[in-house]
Amino acid sequence: MLDILGFLKVIVQRGINLAIRDAITSDPYVVIHIGQQKLKTHVIKRNCNPVWNEVLIFSIKDPNVSINLAVYDKDTFTLDDQMGMAEIDLKPYIAALKMAKGLHNLPNSCALKQIQPNQNNCLANESSIIWENGKITQDMRIKLKNVECGELLIQLDWNETPNCKGLESEVMHGPWNPIKPQTHHTRRHH
Repeated sequence: MLDILGFLKVIVQRGINLAIRDAITSDPYVVIHIGQQKLKTHVIKRNCNPVWNEVLIFSIKDPNVSINLAVYDKDTFTLDDQMGMAEIDLKPYIAALKMAKGLHNLPNSCALKQIQPNQNNCLANESSIIWENGKITQDMRIKLKNVECGELLIQLDWNETPNCKGLESEVMHGPWNPIKPQTHHTRRHH
């Protein structure tokens, strides 16, 4: 566990207007890859607006890794049909975690960083990284690629245990994080 920086909870909340892959609906599930790890949600039958609210937990060893997710339609007698995919860059979230490492006095619901949708991410709208009760989370509305329609709502939540290596701090100074002046002890020889 010494090479593990921490654990990333990916909360797969729900799908919105997912593509129809059966006659009039789909049986969707989500598969997430982070590095060599792969986890998936359960299948929700006959629903293009499924609610999963499932927590998938990944151990993170490399802060530069990205989240790759895909949505599939479960089929019984044929291969499952893909219903879109997305890649999520973890770097903005990891940077906010490092920045906030030494912060203790922030008000709840304080936005540490806002990420705008652009060509390089799969965000459907602005995503905020929030400080709430000492935890840092990021809610995202993900627009699926390579499909005619569909979005996913997910949340990221970081956890470290005593056995984890942890992220290196990038401490910021300010009124929310008072830094005590260092005192220098000098010895005098008589």
